[in-house]
Order: sequence, then structure tokens, then C-alpha cells
Amino acid sequence: IFKVKNEEARVHFIPTLKDGVFVTLCAPLVIKLEEDEVQYLIDFVKKGQKSARELTRARILLLANKNKKNTEIVEILNVSRNTVGRIKKRYLDEGLQSALEDKTRTGQPIKYTEKHTAEIIAQACTKPPDGRKKWTLVLLTEELKMREGFETINKESIRLILKKAKLNLG
Repeated sequence: IFKVKNEEARVHFIPTLKDGVFVTLCAPLVIKLEEDEVQYLIDFVKKGQKSARELTRARILLLANKNKKNTEIVEILNVSRNTVGRIKKRYLDEGLQSALEDKTRTGQPIKYTEKHTAEIIAQACTKPPDGRKKWTLVLLTEELKMREGFETINKESIRLILKKAKLNLG
């Protein structure tokens, strides 16, 4: 929705002499929100229908826009200095939406699709094999391994899928 901010607002490194040694300090990141961005963030926070992390990020930007220092924001919102700096930097580099949203995380991709999940649930809801009163995870695993697409499934995967679907074999 909103554009990335101009280059001059990005981090500037200032060489400073401290105790006879030059150190590089970061100049504080200055946040100047547009009027429409301020209104968007106010509405965003008032509705409260987002995750706590997203609401905190919005509050960080609103406080930064009011020229609050990082230390003040840290005390008010009970977050770390790194969090404040990271959100401000992300806003300046990538824009408002990116600053508010969670970044995509790496990790193992989903192995079983919704179709697979539906098939597992459907199987768990059928009549168990002859001589059995109910399905067990081991029985379900053995049954599903005979089907295409389930050759490597294990009972823990089945347990998690059934748990997520709020199904109990007992």
C-alpha cells in the first residue's frame, strides 16, 4: 500500500572519538510517517484484530513518529532496543506493510496437502478393520502406507493431523 521511504532517512554511520579510539556509532533512525500512514496505524491498533506482534510494531512506529527516543519506546512497550531499531529500519528500507508483517520463515515445507489431510481424516472416520473396535495410529499408518502419496507417512504425522482436526481415536 505504502511506498519505501527515501534514501536520506536510512542509517548513517558517524565516526566518533571515544576514549582516544574511533568508534562507529549509528545515528538514530528518524521516522516521519505520512498522514495516511498515521491514520492507517491508528485504525490498525484500534481494531486490534491482528497478532500482538503486529500491534506492537504499529505502536513502535506511532511512538517513533511522535519523536520518542528508542529508550522511551522500550520502556513504554516493554520491548528490546533491538526490536525498536529493527522495526524502524524495516519501515525505512521496505515500507509500512513490511514493517508490520512477520517475515516469512524458513523451515521444512508442508509434506501433506489438504487433500492428504482430508483422506487421513476420512479414513479415521471409517469402520475399523475386522476384529478391531477402533482405529489406532499404528493401524491407520499401515493402512495409509499402502496408498499412493502416503508411502513415507508415520504415526506421528497422522497423530498431529488428527489432533489439529480435533479428532480423537479413543
